[in-house]
Amino acid sequence: MAQGPDRYDIAIIGSGISGSTLGAILARHGLKVIIFEAGSHPKFAIGESMILETSETMRAMAELFAVPELAYFSSENFIAQIGTSHGLKRHFSYLHHREGQPQDLARSLQAVIPQRPHGYELHIHRQDSDYFLTSVAVRYGATVLQGTPVQDITLRPDGVEILTSQGQTYAADYVVDAGGMRSLLAEKFGWRARDLRTHTRTIFTHMVDLPCYNQVGASHQEYGIPFPVSEGTLHHIFHGGWLWVIPFNNHPRATNPLVSVGLQLDPRIHPARPDLSPEQEFFAFIARFPSIAAQFREARAARPWARSDRLQYTATHVVGERCCLLGHAAGFIDPLYSKGLYTTLMSTALLAHLLLDAQRAGDYATARFMPLEELTLRFVAAHDRLVANSITSWSNDKLWEVYAVLWLTGAYLEYIKLLSTRGLSKSRDDYFATVAGLRMVGGGFAAFDELADRVDTLIEAVDPGDEAAVDRAVAEIRAAFAAVPWMPWAFQQVLAGSNHLPANKLRLSLLKQNTGFMGGGAYRKHFFGDASLAEVARFFVRESLTYSTAAQTIRKRLSFRRRRAAPAAARAPRVRS
Repeated sequence: MAQGPDRYDIAIIGSGISGSTLGAILARHGLKVIIFEAGSHPKFAIGESMILETSETMRAMAELFAVPELAYFSSENFIAQIGTSHGLKRHFSYLHHREGQPQDLARSLQAVIPQRPHGYELHIHRQDSDYFLTSVAVRYGATVLQGTPVQDITLRPDGVEILTSQGQTYAADYVVDAGGMRSLLAEKFGWRARDLRTHTRTIFTHMVDLPCYNQVGASHQEYGIPFPVSEGTLHHIFHGGWLWVIPFNNHPRATNPLVSVGLQLDPRIHPARPDLSPEQEFFAFIARFPSIAAQFREARAARPWARSDRLQYTATHVVGERCCLLGHAAGFIDPLYSKGLYTTLMSTALLAHLLLDAQRAGDYATARFMPLEELTLRFVAAHDRLVANSITSWSNDKLWEVYAVLWLTGAYLEYIKLLSTRGLSKSRDDYFATVAGLRMVGGGFAAFDELADRVDTLIEAVDPGDEAAVDRAVAEIRAAFAAVPWMPWAFQQVLAGSNHLPANKLRLSLLKQNTGFMGGGAYRKHFFGDASLAEVARFFVRESLTYSTAAQTIRKRLSFRRRRAAPAAARAPRVRS
């Protein structure tokens, strides 16, 4: 293919969180990158609730690729860097509802997020976060063309050719489609598939004047939970669906009055109402649940309501000759548990690693990128099963009481594996050799995979309306959990009837040999390798200091002084990997 000023190493379609992050990493390492964005920033996007796994992936990318800005959305300690339009997330909270009845305080769960060592999580205001990350990509040298839809892509053995809707042509060695559901490559090659377990449709918007649920219902003290539900992500759950409430206005420094709201419904149980506007349908539906309706009585939409049919899709292929799908271009299940953003950023991290190696070797063979396809499709399949069975469990609160523990355990083990892998890895190759085998939950621990499959199979087989069958399934699930020697103490308490995880998770018992935090046997070997308790403790302390608010404040001041003193050409350093 022809060489010239319009020839790039990598072309990226879409400047959302995955496209901009990938562009920043590649440009930072000296690659010539072009990003095509059909719209313009700032732009609306959902996927606003961070989780431990996503934040840890962002810290790993920041360190492994020397792009410190990627860690800025990993905790509350970076508010000074990213601004006060983002919300605080101390927990996941779930309130189970039945039609026509006030919410029963006994049917509640608050999964408190650990504050140590990195700080609490965030609700990210995506129009600001995505714009910021796009600006980071530009700063490191990427070319970003906003208002430039891509019309067609031609793949050849020696590269790709991109044709924009304005008739301009660009050439690159490789193209990444991060364009979301309407992926050009997925449609062009017939890669889109929808044979998934989960069935949900959505109605969503941003609202103002939405009070904390504890202001219109029972207080958090009456619920017996550590925090008001507005200080985290609230899930109203019920037969056949759920409703998210994600506030950006929930801390003293907040300057954003918005609250993200979205209703997810199984259309087989709750068919669409095309005779109503999205707003009318939303309020007509929540009127069935008096406690939810009370929270929304005075709330007003701050942007147009959006409504869609079934959300779920995946891909038969993720990689092809000189091309791949990334993030929501490859698949999407449901916002539940915020796993979609984790899937997106882990696949982005892996792809960045593979592309840097491919560019260095001058070899973009499809086989080099198969780890991306395998990881992406594993993550999508795992999320699909988790969401589908969670929604099933909400039809009978006895099922949810035990299935919630499987979700908690899978998320915890994944986070521990990610954290320990970053701590133990000696190189970027070491890190990705380990994480490329993960499946989104369970941290790659075979014993968890066996447990999860057993519990999922029981949930899939039971009729939630058959109380006798439910009781038998719940008894089997509880027995399976009881047989697990590595089940964390806090999750055992939830199985025993607690409606929350403790706010302070540090206890002396965590230091006990074999039964403490590090466990023993195969569990300890898998998650901690040969590391001693003292080594793990030192890593914890180092993380607490490195990612503290004080450390970020010092770095911000030093960075500002360096930028003022440095000539323009030196302000966006690039490195060759």
